Amino acid sequence: MRRTASPLSLILLGLGTFLLVLAPLLAWYVEPRAAVNPIDIDQTAVYKGTGSVFDVEQVETVPDQAITITQRVRGDVAESERSGRAAVWDVTTTVDTDKSLPAADPHDALDFVPHRWVSDRRTNRPVHCCGETPYIEGEAYLKFPFDVQKRDYQWWDNTGGRTVTLRYRDEKKIKGYEGYRFTGTVPAIKTGTRLVPGAIIDQPERSQVFAEEWYANHGIELVVDQATGRVLYAQTGPRRTLRAPGGDEDAAVLLDSPKIAFTDETQEFAVERAKEDSGQLRLVGRTLPVGAAVAGFVLAAVGGVLVIRGRKSPENTEKSEQYPPTLTM
Repeated sequence: MRRTASPLSLILLGLGTFLLVLAPLLAWYVEPRAAVNPIDIDQTAVYKGTGSVFDVEQVETVPDQAITITQRVRGDVAESERSGRAAVWDVTTTVDTDKSLPAADPHDALDFVPHRWVSDRRTNRPVHCCGETPYIEGEAYLKFPFDVQKRDYQWWDNTGGRTVTLRYRDEKKIKGYEGYRFTGTVPAIKTGTRLVPGAIIDQPERSQVFAEEWYANHGIELVVDQATGRVLYAQTGPRRTLRAPGGDEDAAVLLDSPKIAFTDETQEFAVERAKEDSGQLRLVGRTLPVGAAVAGFVLAAVGGVLVIRGRKSPENTEKSEQYPPTLTM
């Protein structure tokens, strides 16, 4: 008897081997390449709160005003593709009161700040190219890196023009979805100068003065999706003031609010997108590799056993017939 491998056993062995090779490729090659910042982003986040705002018509600070911050992020696809590795995002941030909403032109807002953030699509680190403005630093801005860790992060504060240390605190659920919570504060810092009437900063004898602009933040709180780095909830407490040149005290308050936070709609949108994106990453980086490895092992084992056992078939035992010579006379 001799043994021969059946076609089925070879197919099972080959398929199992393929799946065993595919599993680490999905986990170590495909998944890291799926975890990248998008270049075609077009999203809007809305913050709401109350606070004090300087009214230019009344020339004084008015308390208990409804404040809305609108932040729109749009990707420059063409510029991103030309860069080869960066995500180029154009960001506009407007601050409004009920008096300036709705505004046909964002320049009519209480404050309007356009800027461009360019980040490495994989690491989230700033890439200084493609018309970036201002010069952004730190590890995170608008979002955190993928695979967020329970540690401190350097977050770019665009109002202050510098990084802020955000410390990991605990885990917190937003709309039933759990994320990592980070907090930080910003002490009062000088951010620039502004030409204003002297009366605004208690110098009525001077018609115009280059007053000092100062900024502080009562508290920044961010809740972040661990897998994608997406911000699920954001809360800020900005305080912007004017001081006389060289002064130690605030002479006028431009904006002061202890809490301006994501609206419910913005939170819901962020959570839904985080669930979708993290689910895709989990599928490629964990579910499919594990499933491929298990299925590959089983198929390869079954195929190997069948190959070893083989299919028994009888040897060719037929012998050529021999006839006795014919006797002739």
